Amino acid sequence: MWNQEKEHLKKFNELMVAYRVRPTILLPFWNIAGFALGAGTALLGKESAMACTVAVEESISHHYNNQIRKLMEEDPEKYKELLLIIKQFRDEELEHHDMGLDHNAELAPAYSVLKIAIQIGCRAAIFLSERI
Repeated sequence: MWNQEKEHLKKFNELMVAYRVRPTILLPFWNIAGFALGAGTALLGKESAMACTVAVEESISHHYNNQIRKLMEEDPEKYKELLLIIKQFRDEELEHHDMGLDHNAELAPAYSVLKIAIQIGCRAAIFLSERI
């Protein structure tokens, strides 16, 4: 998972330059929040860390699907390459989601509450990042 995530970041950094998109001003905050979330759930145990993976990857996949829909509505031919990349990354995120489930995410204490809380945070981060 880690190597795929590094590749995703590398590719998106390249795409930001190619499409002349500036990163969100909130990026430093999201980096710290992401580290804290990962470290915090890891301290709660393996199952909680996997629950975090499930929640985050599900949220990211949802975001990718929204992006795919927007690009398809706007101009699928113009964004053909970008659509392929986003679909590939979405599928890899779903694999990570499934790995989390395979590694007992649902056995985390208060799994449903933890998952929902993380997803609310993820969706708020996405919402804010798209607007700032």
